[in-house]
Amino acid sequence: MVVTTRVRLDRISSSTRNAALTPEVIVGDGIVAAEGYVLAVRILEDKSSYNTVEDVTGRMLALRAGDVLAGVLGTRRALRGYAGVVPGHLAAGDTIEVLNLGGILGRCTSVNPEIGPPFRAEVLGAILAFPELGDRVGRPAHIRDRAVPPAETLESRVPVVYVAGTCMNSGKTVAATELVRGLVRSGRRVAAAKLTGVSLMRDALSMLDAGAAAALTFNDVGIASTHAGVTVTTAKGIFNRLAAARPDVIVAELGDGILGEYGVQDILHDEALMRVGAAYVMAAPDPVACWGAAELMRREFGLPITAVTGPATDNEVGQVYITGSLGLPAHNALRDAAGLLAAVCRSLDAWEEASCRADRETEGGPTPVSRSVPASALRA
Repeated sequence: MVVTTRVRLDRISSSTRNAALTPEVIVGDGIVAAEGYVLAVRILEDKSSYNTVEDVTGRMLALRAGDVLAGVLGTRRALRGYAGVVPGHLAAGDTIEVLNLGGILGRCTSVNPEIGPPFRAEVLGAILAFPELGDRVGRPAHIRDRAVPPAETLESRVPVVYVAGTCMNSGKTVAATELVRGLVRSGRRVAAAKLTGVSLMRDALSMLDAGAAAALTFNDVGIASTHAGVTVTTAKGIFNRLAAARPDVIVAELGDGILGEYGVQDILHDEALMRVGAAYVMAAPDPVACWGAAELMRREFGLPITAVTGPATDNEVGQVYITGSLGLPAHNALRDAAGLLAAVCRSLDAWEEASCRADRETEGGPTPVSRSVPASALRA
């Protein structure tokens, strides 16, 4: 028999948002130790750094000892953060760690010394969901509840600007945000996506703030953190849902790096997802990373790089190497957003022209559609 307790939450992390939690929840001792399940935990200590959590509105809130937090079981493989896994077994009273700012919970296996150890937290139990009105027996809540469905088939034909990087913190989100802003100002209707990484709303919110008509992340598909084997169907589900908003273009950020452990490679290898790829922006921190990215994109994925951005383009030292030795456009997203936008628009225009030419060579071709679908319908 499941033992239940009523608990009041002090913090509801953004990774739980599909579960639509209220501050008052019912917690049970029947814990499913698997990715995506929602737990209530009590923070065991105070910290002076890496001591906040993003809530379901996107605000960053301080965590203090004694706070009761709703988080999601998941893994993390961050070179400049924490590495952690979902334990094989969990019970009330066990101790786990908070692995990221979005409230992902797991057992920390490795720490980057620059950010110090993670928060330790006492497991209180599984937060229970009561999906049917009048249900008296709850079941462990999972973030796939109310989620955008993953898809085996890509139905969307909206062109995509992929923004990838050689590692985390290489300038991907800055580039994606500036591209959204520039494309919107050029008269295009833009949707945005975060396809890989570990749950956090911040990047998608940045793109919404820049003018995106709609934005979705893998968390909206019920994924706490991505890995090989899930990213292709997740990306297709996201693109199919975003297409309902009738965008002219989708700007899609690929979190972490092209050699990381979050499943970016699966996306870059997928023929259907690359068929809608109109531009490929690469963020890199230094010339060696630029060279490696160019080699990988050419040899491993057979894909062009539309432009290089990131810290490698901060001044002329990197820019001269990128343009002169690699033969690639180099545009800093902060200092030369117009140049980056122009490179992407040229590639986007070429893709659209080729797509129209292909449509004329087949029967029918696409039918123009109204762009009146509201963004609020995306997660319906």
